[in-house]
Amino acid sequence: MAIEVKIPQVAEGVESATVAEVLVSEGDKVEKDQSLISVESDKTSVEIPSSDSGTVEEIKVSEGDEVKVGDVILTLTETDSEEKEDEDESENNDETEKESEEKEESEKKDEESKKDTDSDEKEEEVEEEKFDKTEKEEKGKEKKKKSAESEEEKEEEAEEKTEKESEKKKQEKSDKKESDKEKNEENLPAASPGVRRLARELGVDIHKIKTENDRISKEDVKAFAKKGEESSTESTSTSLPDFSQWGETEEKKFSSIRSATAKNVSKAWKEIPHVFQFEEAEISGIQKYIDEHQEKAKDAGGKLTITAILVKICATALRQFPKFNASIDFENQKMILKKYINIGVAVDTDKGLLVPVIKNADRKSILEISTEITTLAQKARDGELKPDEMKGGNFSISNLGGIGGTNFTPIVLPPQVAILGVSRAQKRPIYKDDELEAGTILPLSLSYDHRQIDGAEGIRFLKWIAQALEDPYAALLEA
Repeated sequence: MAIEVKIPQVAEGVESATVAEVLVSEGDKVEKDQSLISVESDKTSVEIPSSDSGTVEEIKVSEGDEVKVGDVILTLTETDSEEKEDEDESENNDETEKESEEKEESEKKDEESKKDTDSDEKEEEVEEEKFDKTEKEEKGKEKKKKSAESEEEKEEEAEEKTEKESEKKKQEKSDKKESDKEKNEENLPAASPGVRRLARELGVDIHKIKTENDRISKEDVKAFAKKGEESSTESTSTSLPDFSQWGETEEKKFSSIRSATAKNVSKAWKEIPHVFQFEEAEISGIQKYIDEHQEKAKDAGGKLTITAILVKICATALRQFPKFNASIDFENQKMILKKYINIGVAVDTDKGLLVPVIKNADRKSILEISTEITTLAQKARDGELKPDEMKGGNFSISNLGGIGGTNFTPIVLPPQVAILGVSRAQKRPIYKDDELEAGTILPLSLSYDHRQIDGAEGIRFLKWIAQALEDPYAALLEA
């Protein structure tokens, strides 16, 4: 019996990936959990293990193929089933010999019986020839008689057809006028109020949906919206001129991660009404804390950074502002509030942006978080992140401060509803207690889904984070 090995979900929200390498060949014997292929998506680069042990019968994918969740990678033949097939083949050979002997005896009997019946069949053929000749003569007479009658019938039918066509044209004109009148009054295809609401929410023109059913369903709306998303993503670029007429050019194909990222951010930008909020935090005290405890973090195997501290602060903020620790079920018009807190941290790699997730960040110390971030970031750069290490994020942080920039507006990663952007800290003169002194200012930007979060809630959340950076003890006291 052949066993089909299928593509699992490699990361949250990832439905397709590109085959980077096929690690086995047909005829190879593999064990359960042995790596079969490696795939790349916008969120991860992982190896797909075998769900069973056996012999590789047929490989159904090749390098560069795009595969979706549930697609068959290859088929395996169980070892036990191979032995059973050999036994079955031996039994089949015995049965074949037996059937051959029985067939020979049956053929001999048939030949004897055939000789007896040949004479009878010849007599019957003579009788049939006489009968056919008589029948043909009678049919010829009837045909002449019917021919004369059919001429008269054809003339009558032609007259009736002309009258019917005239009446049909009049009826079609009348029906068209009535149809146009109804269309002007109604001008909407048959669909329930819930289906129409879903179409509005997805930005779908319900008049353009075609269905084989009497009424448009929610599935029709979703399928049309998905088709529109794919076509709009593919056709976002305009026709390009021939750049080589102005100088030398080079074409370089998108990597699988870059291609998937382009599709996902286009979809997120289209579906989510983004709002961007900005704030600044004075972090001189936090910088001092980092410098004082850096050695302790190194001893624990990590590196103490502003990102690790922000993960802890944001985990506390999500408890204070539960709307940010939620997802939207837009189809059923409700929000899903989560009781756990998982925070994703964007990591820049050679293959593209990956977002590993710190699970239960609210229950971990800053030292534990800093060590975990260091480990996950290295695994991301080495292409060793596992699918589970990228799933389940409720909120994300993207820190570009190590590179530069004064502010930016990151795109929300669905099904999350918000993401925090962190830019480069700068030394600036500030007033403290009416005294001018040097300070370190950290620019923060918050992107959020306006369907779930209003502007007042957005600035309160971001302000709370800024104040926690300036006075973490006060923030912990309030929490």
